[in-house]
Amino acid sequence: MEETNQLRRKAIELRKDLIAMIYGAKTGHTGGSLSSLDILTALFYGILKMDSANPAWPDRDRFVLSKGHSVEGYYNILADKGFFPKEELATFSKFKTRLIGHPNVKVPGIEMNTGALGHGLSASVGMALAGKMDAKDYRVFVLMGDGELAEGSIWEGAMAAANFGLDNLVGIVDRNRLQISGDTEKVMRLDSLKGKWTEFGWEVREVDGHDILQLLKTFRTIPFRKGKPSMVIANTVKGKDISFMENVAKWHHGVPSQEQMVQAFAELDSLLADLSE
Repeated sequence: MEETNQLRRKAIELRKDLIAMIYGAKTGHTGGSLSSLDILTALFYGILKMDSANPAWPDRDRFVLSKGHSVEGYYNILADKGFFPKEELATFSKFKTRLIGHPNVKVPGIEMNTGALGHGLSASVGMALAGKMDAKDYRVFVLMGDGELAEGSIWEGAMAAANFGLDNLVGIVDRNRLQISGDTEKVMRLDSLKGKWTEFGWEVREVDGHDILQLLKTFRTIPFRKGKPSMVIANTVKGKDISFMENVAKWHHGVPSQEQMVQAFAELDSLLADLSE
């Protein structure tokens, strides 16, 4: 429980950091960064084998943020882990910065440029297949958005992963049920999502994407079945932990006003206080 509480606290602090970064830059994908942050926290602080002093370490685990627009939490975590100075976060989306609005390989710790949705899974299949061919034991984790699953290339990658038996590949879907144009089930129906991935040959688990203990336990049992890629469907809330952002589609991309930032910080500080009791 101590590890879980520490990571829950870390995730709340990171929420404050990403909100401040978006406010300073006057741009950012707020809702999806908040919905995916507990997943990223569990991965980067409890699961992934990486070395910030040697980002190109050949035996590192690979992580790909396929839903590249939700980069704010990712950047904050990489800075917190020492991949680049925290002071650089203030340059997010500013002129000549390398911290642009989508992940790019100029930033240490980032495996590939993402943002054109639907590409991350296929690239991750290639990384995982290379690991098998080179007899390496690294794993490849790829985080996708649920709205992104309307891209056909996702399902080409899904089919290839099962075909090649890539049990070193872990797909994660941030299932917050909202995309820029509204409810995913009204834009492009996805359910039964577990059934779709199962039929494509993946071993699937569904989890609460904000329960860090459940996330850690799930990730620590990978691969779920030898010879099959693993899929984690993480049920989340867009805008998680900030009341006026939760489950509100307009916060897919949005910048809080000063008053809203003050309110968001007050709500997050209250959550931190509750953890201290």
